[in-house]
Amino acid sequence: MKLQKPKGTQDILPGQSEKWQYVENVARETFKKYNYGEIRTPLFEHYEVISRSVGDTTDIVTKEMYDFYDKGDRHITLRPEGTAPVVRSYVENKLFAPEVQKPVKMYYIGSMFRYERPQAGRLREFHQVGVECFGSSNPATDVETIAMAYQLFTELGIKDVTLHLNSLGNTESRLAYRQALINYLTPLRDSLSKDSQRRLDENPLRVLDSKEKEDKVAVENAPSILDYLDEDSQTHFDAVRSMLEVLNIPYVIDTNMVRGLDYYNHTIFEFITKVDKSELTICAGGRYDGLVEYFDGPTTPGFGFGLGLERLLLILEKQGIELPLEPSLDVYLAVLGDKANSKALELVQAIRHQGFSAERDYLERKIKAQFKSADYFKAKMIITLGESEIEAGQVTLKNNKTRQEITVGFEEINSNFAEIFKTLV
Repeated sequence: MKLQKPKGTQDILPGQSEKWQYVENVARETFKKYNYGEIRTPLFEHYEVISRSVGDTTDIVTKEMYDFYDKGDRHITLRPEGTAPVVRSYVENKLFAPEVQKPVKMYYIGSMFRYERPQAGRLREFHQVGVECFGSSNPATDVETIAMAYQLFTELGIKDVTLHLNSLGNTESRLAYRQALINYLTPLRDSLSKDSQRRLDENPLRVLDSKEKEDKVAVENAPSILDYLDEDSQTHFDAVRSMLEVLNIPYVIDTNMVRGLDYYNHTIFEFITKVDKSELTICAGGRYDGLVEYFDGPTTPGFGFGLGLERLLLILEKQGIELPLEPSLDVYLAVLGDKANSKALELVQAIRHQGFSAERDYLERKIKAQFKSADYFKAKMIITLGESEIEAGQVTLKNNKTRQEITVGFEEINSNFAEIFKTLV
């Protein structure tokens, strides 16, 4: 049997991984400007961490989670999303204690796992970037976090991004709207998809988020949740909209957007862009003021978002955005003969210790083949080392583009390669 990677996973190879690293580094630098620190949580959690916080009736829990019992008969799940593990860690490590640190701002980058039909930009093991901010109910926090995502897309050069905005209100507003939606959808039950018929009984707001054609038709004239916001919820939403306008971040109101997780309240949002004439959600999130308390922590408001790296890279590719990558090698050392083997290792290590990237031949190939390797690695400089160079105690260094050459001694390379490199390259 030929061994292959599991369905819905991918190998990120050299040449591709540089793009991932670039996007991750831009994200890290952007989040740093907003005073976010990195958190790394386990790849797997106790089942209840996800099922009870995300919601027992969500598609993630009912259809998509990779869960199993381990050898100690503990019910374990691979993490399908990032917020619940971060909240669990926030409470477990008592990060809510120091008042001086509030709000607590954290970001994560890592693998998530969901069992679903693999497609472009959507895999069973996927990689997510996310942020979580704890301790502030100020609507300015909502807007600052949205603005941070918007800045990330700007830094990456992504075009045609539209912010979709909605409010789920507080618990009272949401309950009132839930009943109004049930009253509207119940006469239409038979026209709904099987999944939405189930959702109507378990979580009717999820019907609004359905991608099935019959469901989209059914909810076209559904009541708007914005008509059911109480005074506090309306005030919060109005402040968010006003501050977005102050920051010149355009948005559209999307009353059918509810997000797929049960823990959201008040502001929710998605950034959507067009790819091949189709709309793709690039980033999504919102406010979750009850989740920390749900994990037995103190009452603590929260706000965050998540975005998929696979989808982000797909959008960059489809929009023709060239990332400023320079996959080049500083020095390639061509080695001629057994007597040069040890000295080649000494020189290449000395060059690396002085902060330069370097590679050498290990396969005793002909000089022409080694020069082809230098070109493949886009080496800026080539050093040729053979028996005659060892006897002379010096080598010739050549600029691989201009062909300019200089001859220097071994000691100079060992102690002052930076000056040599600056002179030649």
